[in-house]
Amino acid sequence: MADALSVIPTAVLRNLSDKLYEKRKNAALEVEGIVKNLTLAGEHEKITSLINLMTTEFTYSPQANHRKGGLIGLAAVTVGLTSEASQHLEIVFGLICQQIVPPVLNSFSDQDGRVRYYACEALYNIAKVVRGEFIVFFNQIFDALCKLSADSDPNVQSAAHLLDRLVKFLVGWITVLDSVPDIDMLGFLPDFLDGLFNMLSDNSHEIRQQADSALSEFLQEIKNSQSVDYGRMAEILVERAASPDEFTRLTAMTWIHEFVKLGGDQLVPYYSDILGAILPCIADKEEKIRVVARETNEELRAIKADPAEGFDVGAILAIARRQLSSEWEATRIEALHWMSTLLDRYRPEVLCFLSDIFETLLKALSDPSDEVVLRVLEVHACIAKDPEHFRQLVVFLVQSFRTDHSLLEKRGTLIICRLCVLLNAERVYREFSTILVDESDLEFASVMVQALNLILLTSSELYELRDLLKQSLVKPAGKDLFVSLYASWCHSPMAIISLCLLAQAYQYAGVVIQSLVEEDINVKFLVQLDKLIRLLETPIFAYLRLQLLEPERNIWLLKALYGLLMLLPQQSVAFKILRTRLKTVPSYSFNGEEQVKRTSFANVDSQITQMPTPAQVTEDGNVDQDNNGNSHNVIDFASSLQQFEKMQRQHRQHAKLQAQSRKNSSSSSKPLETQKPEEAQRSSPSLSSDVSIPPPRPARRAPGQLQL
Repeated sequence: MADALSVIPTAVLRNLSDKLYEKRKNAALEVEGIVKNLTLAGEHEKITSLINLMTTEFTYSPQANHRKGGLIGLAAVTVGLTSEASQHLEIVFGLICQQIVPPVLNSFSDQDGRVRYYACEALYNIAKVVRGEFIVFFNQIFDALCKLSADSDPNVQSAAHLLDRLVKFLVGWITVLDSVPDIDMLGFLPDFLDGLFNMLSDNSHEIRQQADSALSEFLQEIKNSQSVDYGRMAEILVERAASPDEFTRLTAMTWIHEFVKLGGDQLVPYYSDILGAILPCIADKEEKIRVVARETNEELRAIKADPAEGFDVGAILAIARRQLSSEWEATRIEALHWMSTLLDRYRPEVLCFLSDIFETLLKALSDPSDEVVLRVLEVHACIAKDPEHFRQLVVFLVQSFRTDHSLLEKRGTLIICRLCVLLNAERVYREFSTILVDESDLEFASVMVQALNLILLTSSELYELRDLLKQSLVKPAGKDLFVSLYASWCHSPMAIISLCLLAQAYQYAGVVIQSLVEEDINVKFLVQLDKLIRLLETPIFAYLRLQLLEPERNIWLLKALYGLLMLLPQQSVAFKILRTRLKTVPSYSFNGEEQVKRTSFANVDSQITQMPTPAQVTEDGNVDQDNNGNSHNVIDFASSLQQFEKMQRQHRQHAKLQAQSRKNSSSSSKPLETQKPEEAQRSSPSLSSDVSIPPPRPARRAPGQLQL
């Protein structure tokens, strides 16, 4: 500081902070002359001291006039360096440059509009003198100029012509330097690349065009160069790919595309950032950007990097997981595609991060897009190749269905059918059954089993599973599957009856029907029965209807169907459908003594003989054979019936407890004195809440959804 005071007269310093512009200008001219002399004399330390004085005492002063004088003084110092400026900056680059330019840039946010104006003027004058060395501040300068161009002060706006001139000058100077063979501007490119991209969205068409031209030339040079710093520039491009300006996004994505093809090992640490820029652009509203983004995405996915060489699988997974919450379907689909790719190539590494992505993948099953859900299931299927993860998947699915019934209704069929295709239908159904056997929420277990049963009976993807179940009485594989499903199917009487009809265990179906008690035949049961009757008319049960052509060989099938008919209300559509079907059956006498020709449904009652009771099911599982040798000796139906009845008793008890709880809750909400004595007397003791049936849930079903 003392050195500076010794070379600058006190009068000059006083005039530099004067309120009159002319005095400040004259003082700056004197400072310029002093600096020229110091430069010629090589007094760099005194120049440094002078710059410190201008910065601390003037540009950072609380007095506006001092700040104005400091700015014009710094510009004068820089101009005074003349031809020695470049050398000066090179010698003491770390000290001088950091003291001249930052105070000027800082003044762009000054509260005084005139100070901001002089900051623009000073910056322009500094850039004219420093020229090429000024490029290292390119990004900071352009950001400052962008703020200044949006200034609301009319005095600052009057300096707009300086902004345009300065920006054009800087870009032009970069282009000139780039054309000099001895200067490698690619080495400086990371320093001013961000500023060039900023210019692509400038209000001036000429500046945009100039910046685009410069970027095109640099990109061409990069293609032909053997030494490029891809890493630093990749960070800039990733940020610019999210620009609100379409042309900037397109240019950034074009550069990223070339970088992915040329960058090689340099870009490996930046793959996750690059992917984070690509995925949103895949769904860009501008078609050109979408096309380039998709091509870049494919190029990036084709690269098989080695985790040992810096490829961060966890970072890629984190990007894909984050993009699953994107509002754009195309982006979510590609994010899932990346997860599948990583599982195929780096399965052990991906499974290490399974806890980070599993919950997100489960939530994605509720995505509004069916295609996204199918992709999610493919990822789940890849994960579930191991038995441990397979069971974990099914357990989590059951939990999700339990907590979100709408997921089961809207997407249950899609999810379960797709998993059956990807992971083997028998394996999936066996696992569901194993889990549901011990389900504590009995109401949910019943709903879930009904859903699985309906999917089993209707989905084309499960036709092999149905064929296997049809062989339950003759093939060990069919028997094992039947027994496996039976355990959980006991949660629903209608599911058990459907399973028996599918397995052609007609005699046992009749036994189950006869075992039903009053509490079992409620509204929900009748709704499920209605669905079954309608399903019996579909191609899936064509084999069953054809068996009716030989009633003498399928007497238990007839009795089972008549049993269902007896459970249906006579005015229901299902009753009429089943009655019409049974009318077409050739006449047959159940007692085997004579055939009765049926001309009307009124004759049916006389044809039904007594069905076997539970007592007639022997201990070894055999049901007494009829005259036709019809026997079910491959499955222990005696213990199966006991298992079914035990489960149904649990359901009845659960229903009673729920009804009692609702009654108590309703009673506690009403004061006892509100009930009139005569009303209490009229209350019928026979209408006990112990046998009340909870009202059915209102049906809510959209086209293609599962009605439960």
